[in-house]
Amino acid sequence: MVYENVFKRPCDVLGAALALLLLSPLLVAAALAIRLEDGAPVLFRQVRVGRNGRSFTIFKFRSMPVATPSVPSASATALQVTRVGAFIRRTNIDELPQLLNVLRGEMSIVGPRPGLPVQAELMDMRRMHGIDRLRPGLTGLAQVNSFDGMKDAQKVQWEARYAARVSLVVDFMIVVRTFGYLFKRPPVY
Repeated sequence: MVYENVFKRPCDVLGAALALLLLSPLLVAAALAIRLEDGAPVLFRQVRVGRNGRSFTIFKFRSMPVATPSVPSASATALQVTRVGAFIRRTNIDELPQLLNVLRGEMSIVGPRPGLPVQAELMDMRRMHGIDRLRPGLTGLAQVNSFDGMKDAQKVQWEARYAARVSLVVDFMIVVRTFGYLFKRPPVY
């Protein structure tokens, strides 16, 4: 509990700031590619459910055409995704602007993925298991255990397992496993 309550947030800030600094050339290149292919805005903003059920606006690089309605990633078809969007999704570059959410204190590097407000059943299950006390993460135990296509109850099982043993070692292992996951082609595209 000491790590979760005292050290996790400073580790998140340090990690996010360092990642933004090191990845800044990639972030600029992605922003330019999106802008050249489909104009502005470069960032996609969407309301998500965060810690203790509070709403916040998540940032991602925009991967769909400007006029596309807001839908969950799993509902996006290849026809809705731009060429640049397909690449940044396949490589997970679209998720990197969430490092700003980490700096703002809305997210953590490791935690349950932030849900959509319409996912009431998922939010209820998270509340019942005490998972909602955690900041949502860029990556998490469910993500490194085949998150795509996973039923909500199974996600919650992984998230509850994480919530019961939040530690620096567990967070580090999840981050390491995430790098391996990044090299797998997502099944949605």
